Amino acid sequence: MNPGESLLFKLSSPEDLRKLGPADLVKVSAELRQFIIDEVSNNPGHFGASLGAVELTVALHYVFNNPYD
Repeated sequence: MNPGESLLFKLSSPEDLRKLGPADLVKVSAELRQFIIDEVSNNPGHFGASLGAVELTVALHYVFNNPYD
């Protein structure tokens, strides 16, 4: 993943995530999933639950004003 082209590496807070459109949220989820796969391939571990929670986590941070809600 090239950090210069990645939306994921441009995000520094949930506020940045809330500025994105729906199509960009799909891209961020895909980039996050690939990041998890890359990390687990270098550092053994279980990642099934992490992959299943990607969209849920992105959606929660998008909808709710973390940590205030």
